[in-house]
Amino acid sequence: MNDITVASSPLRPVDAVVVGASAGGVEALLAIFEGLGPDFGLPIIVVLHLPDVHRSQLAEVFARRLALRVKEATDKEPISPGTLYFAAPGYHLSVEGDYSFSFSQEARVHYSRPAIDYLFESAADAYQHRLAAILLTGANQDGAQGLYTVKQRGGVTIVQDPQEALVATMPQAALDRIKPDYILPLRGIGRLLCELERIEC
Repeated sequence: MNDITVASSPLRPVDAVVVGASAGGVEALLAIFEGLGPDFGLPIIVVLHLPDVHRSQLAEVFARRLALRVKEATDKEPISPGTLYFAAPGYHLSVEGDYSFSFSQEARVHYSRPAIDYLFESAADAYQHRLAAILLTGANQDGAQGLYTVKQRGGVTIVQDPQEALVATMPQAALDRIKPDYILPLRGIGRLLCELERIEC
């Protein structure tokens, strides 16, 4: 499959990356992040829909597979560069104006808590145009509204090619809502992250 880019302007520098995924997300995230080295400088914040569990082992699983520093986000924690954060189960994860995390147990969004929209919208408010948002495979419409908000704030919007996604519902919902900067297969998203990191300033 050829990479499909729809960006008409040069790549813009960003300070953080947010990612949303649901069904098929573990494999998709591994495919994207396995190519990132230990010196990757941007923070990456991920919401992956999970069953209601008291404890997630996502951070441990990914830490064993990746060169990046990986951890589960904690309430009130300042966001550090070069770290891959996973949202904790049972709480919405948002980014505050001082670039720290905040937990909430507000109502579910698209049957999910944590919800991708919740993270994307709060990160867009905090980082404005210096944010990149990536929406991957999934079985509901979570993330489409959040991606719209990121685009409205001038951030970089990236959607996995629905033809490649294990479940196309989520990326297709975003494409029905906005024209993103990039529509890419997973390998293309991984390469784009490297390019974003190199132009960080």
